[in-house]
Amino acid sequence: MHHSPHLTNPTRACGRSKVFPVGLGGMLLSIEGRPDRAQAMATIHTALDAGVTLIDSASAYHTGADEVGHNETLIADSLDSWDGDAAGVTVVTKAGRVRPGDGRWLTDSSPDHLVRSATASRDRLRLDRIELFFLHAPDPVVPIADSLTALLRLLAEGTVTSVGVSNVTVAELDLAHELLGEALVAVQNEFSPSATQHRAVLRRAEELGLAFLAWRPLGTVGTRDDELTAAFTEVGRAHDASPQRTALSWLLSTSPVLIPIPGARRPETILDSASAAELHLGDAEVSRLGAAVASRAGLQD
Repeated sequence: MHHSPHLTNPTRACGRSKVFPVGLGGMLLSIEGRPDRAQAMATIHTALDAGVTLIDSASAYHTGADEVGHNETLIADSLDSWDGDAAGVTVVTKAGRVRPGDGRWLTDSSPDHLVRSATASRDRLRLDRIELFFLHAPDPVVPIADSLTALLRLLAEGTVTSVGVSNVTVAELDLAHELLGEALVAVQNEFSPSATQHRAVLRRAEELGLAFLAWRPLGTVGTRDDELTAAFTEVGRAHDASPQRTALSWLLSTSPVLIPIPGARRPETILDSASAAELHLGDAEVSRLGAAVASRAGLQD
């Protein structure tokens, strides 16, 4: 019997929105190695059908210099062609990373660029205002306070409703909280069983009442034949679950504010990821996986 995921799972807070515990990261649908348009849209539709209500994008999710915002347009088209109620879906996007078209990822978090980029993103997403907009990354040559002031301008102009910061340290997060106040609702950093270096940022997000969107949440689980993958594979087997699904379930258990945003190129992948919201691990299993994660982190130190 199929239960609606909305009924069986508590949602998680992301600003003013309550979202399904697992989001969809849009990057892989638009960068190098991306699927064709039909498969990309099918992947987004499958995510939405599975109950996913948060999709993460960025103006920099593209390949060629002439297709800035490729992912945002793809998401807008997918929402338009979906037969469900797209009003319940939150699309978050970001500015500050730029791609000149030669494969590189550069940073431009100058205030003028951020304001221009946000306005273009809003138009591509066909929204009156962007619900949640992130500074994609601090810029080494622009004081972060200047970049954050641009976010204040976007809030004042009504281009965005709330803001977040991405790829930041605890000190940068604290500065953002100081400057942006209640408008700051989220932080987005890398976090996974194989990459726990931002645990202090996660804890600070909890203290400040912010959502923590975890990018690349699977890390190396399932891709490397190592003790970490072995632990997640073994615990998953007892639940008839993939190591990846088990990893996402474990992440959800680590913090009430954490929302993993796994990427996907195929409908099957996001379907497996979304089902992590229904996988409930026992305390002993969570502890055992935590030990494997800590052991892995110890090897990296």
